[in-house]
Amino acid sequence: MTLRKENILIVDDDIDILELLQRHLKSMDYHTYRAVSVKEALYILKDIFIDLLITDIQMPEVDGLQLLKFANEHYPEMPKLVVTGYPSVDGALEVIKSGAIDYLTKPFTKQELKQAVEKAFAHRSKGSDTKYIKNNSKNIIYTDMVGESEAFQKVTNIIERVKDNKATVLIKGESGTGKELVARGIHYSGKFSRAPFIAVNCGAIPENLQEAELFGYTKGAFTGANENRNGFFQAAQGGTLFLDEIGTASLAVQTKLLRALQEKEITKVGSQRTEKVDIRIVAATNTDLMEDIKSKDFREDLYYRLTVVEIDVPPLRERKSDIPLLVEGFMRKYGVEYKDRLPKMSPEALEVLQRYHWPGNIRELENIVQRAIIMSDGMIDVKDLPVFLKYQIEFPENDFVSLKEMEKEYVKRVLLHTHGNKTKAAKILQIDRKTLRDKLN
Repeated sequence: MTLRKENILIVDDDIDILELLQRHLKSMDYHTYRAVSVKEALYILKDIFIDLLITDIQMPEVDGLQLLKFANEHYPEMPKLVVTGYPSVDGALEVIKSGAIDYLTKPFTKQELKQAVEKAFAHRSKGSDTKYIKNNSKNIIYTDMVGESEAFQKVTNIIERVKDNKATVLIKGESGTGKELVARGIHYSGKFSRAPFIAVNCGAIPENLQEAELFGYTKGAFTGANENRNGFFQAAQGGTLFLDEIGTASLAVQTKLLRALQEKEITKVGSQRTEKVDIRIVAATNTDLMEDIKSKDFREDLYYRLTVVEIDVPPLRERKSDIPLLVEGFMRKYGVEYKDRLPKMSPEALEVLQRYHWPGNIRELENIVQRAIIMSDGMIDVKDLPVFLKYQIEFPENDFVSLKEMEKEYVKRVLLHTHGNKTKAAKILQIDRKTLRDKLN
């Protein structure tokens, strides 16, 4: 049994402060959820067990004091912490009366935040801080996800936290890292696994059809719309809608998606009638959405609605210890399919796979194993691997030295060769004696 890491909900309409808080708290190894309004915070509190609430006071519509009072009535055991840019004695008294343990004044340092969070948890009532989760075997499997590395376990830890609620999740990672597998892991390992899981590659749908495909359309809405038709949102009702390559969604779709997340309702193309939807949105991207925001290609408000929970899927080069397990899985899968048996791989071939840097990630590894099974006559050996893999050598960073150090060593070798004769050494080095003297000094 291991102590469960704390869930912290941060609420602030200032995106920069949200980003700062989340970055600091993640570095302290806390799990974070974030909301840009009190309304959004209430949705999260309803669905997710939160250990600590951190909220701003000055917010549009409903302010942080109202959130504090609500949380105090409904979640009295949960500690509350306030961050504010408008400190005053009266304000501080009102904050404490509303149930907050303490408050931080903006701007604050990471150390000040750490101390405030630790103080808040120290005030937590006895009995509420001893919740545990089972620490299952190191080899955890979610659908086709396999691994035991620390990087892999960070991902599965978050999956455990979100699988039974409908918090919006954004999965980030390079192409080929298995983002869809993570989305399927979230869905099929949780209590909504019997509901639909609908995967949509936004990049594969022409921009002019995205809206109709996602939200559906009515008869006569556009040329070719000969009947009423439901979209992917209706198909995923009660379950999970996975939106891959979300960065390719058109701005029109982004606007409707934002409304769907905010209001839990959608409108078909060509209709004026709204429909309520009860689904979990899991989105994924292999691009930097913050860059898309800067270029006005992606809505900033949508980005923060999507990132209630973020999952960073590590590239394969950062979880090389998982390669033997992944290879074993692919060998079982394709060995039976292509050879009607379970092939084996030599330790030498596995070593070659483990020293490669895998720019194509797990997808590339799967293709290599697939090819090796087809090309081998029995035991997969180094000869069955592509030529470019066999000559890949990686040096640890500490094996490299600075240019200055290399030059120093080389000059010493030359002087040893010339038995300390500086004239001969300068000639070999093709520099004059003065330059050599300066280097020696």
